[in-house]
Amino acid sequence: MILSNYFKFLAHQLKGWPQQNYYLFYFSLGCQVMTLVSAPITTLSILTFIGTTLGVLCVLAINAAKSVNGLLGVISAACFIVVGFSAKNYLSIGEQLAYVVTLDIPVLLSASWNVNMVSKIRKFTGKTWIVAIVSTLVVYGISGYLIGALTDDPRPWVDAISFAICLTAGVICFLRYNNQYFWWIASGLAQMVLWFISFRQGSATLAMFINSSVYLMNDVLAFTVSPWYNKHERARLIAEEKASTQADKATEANVYGLDHQA
Repeated sequence: MILSNYFKFLAHQLKGWPQQNYYLFYFSLGCQVMTLVSAPITTLSILTFIGTTLGVLCVLAINAAKSVNGLLGVISAACFIVVGFSAKNYLSIGEQLAYVVTLDIPVLLSASWNVNMVSKIRKFTGKTWIVAIVSTLVVYGISGYLIGALTDDPRPWVDAISFAICLTAGVICFLRYNNQYFWWIASGLAQMVLWFISFRQGSATLAMFINSSVYLMNDVLAFTVSPWYNKHERARLIAEEKASTQADKATEANVYGLDHQA
């Protein structure tokens, strides 16, 4: 019964997204399929395909303020960790672990995080802007120095800027600030640079660069149709979640014979 309800919840979380989100997913899927079949198919290329496909679904779910990103994020992160290790982009592994800790596990374990999430969206104050920017720079400096000194990462400072921005963005997203998308845009640009350089140096496939490009498109899209910024979409989802909650309560009351109007 519990497992059945969970799958019902996941199915519900994949519905009601802005149409543009679905269009972007199908565009990304088409690009990734073409990339997969245009080169020799290996275990690594298949893992990359799975990771990029689920990763795009994950960021689109965050864009739509749907908490199915927890499950999608854990699976895609596992794939990206293997890809990052193969490319020697070691901080991209830390980046994925940061996503799991800040975004995926809390969503999977916290019942309150999943309930009416749209109504909990908030904005930065002047102080939080300063904290977020300084934190990003500190993480960049420390991680860039350490990864360059302790590993054979061929791109330590490019890897570090991507890691620092993504780590900060994950924390901001977990705290439900819509300002996260300024960081996500910077993250998309940094990851495009990282994976393009990796591709040119023969350390990764073009699929990871395409994936970063789609992430960037999603981040730009968020400023127009996402409930994080679009007030009409936010109001629609709040009303939808409220109606869904009331329907669930009514069903539960019927099951336990508590509906006195029957």
